[in-house]
Amino acid sequence: MEIMKPFRKRIDALDDQIIDLLIERTGIIREVGHFKFENDIPAVLQDRVIEVRERAAERAGAKGLDADLVRKLYTIIIGYSCDLEEEIKADLAAKKKAANG
Repeated sequence: MEIMKPFRKRIDALDDQIIDLLIERTGIIREVGHFKFENDIPAVLQDRVIEVRERAAERAGAKGLDADLVRKLYTIIIGYSCDLEEEIKADLAAKKKAANG
């Protein structure tokens, strides 16, 4: 529908920004995975998982967005991030083991 085109264009632009931010966030998560490997820190720190998820939900709720929706989204985002950190740590450990013999 042509009449919807201006709305769709704005939504598409926002979706592009969201994807760009997720890519940037994932880059930082990769750095964190390396840091945690080098410093023998567990990939999943449950207190931090809860803190990040609840901070996002509270911020959303305070700005009129459904806090439960944001909580669900962040559960997925954080789960992916923790899995990525664990994958990075496992990969680095395998490389270290192979290099050491």
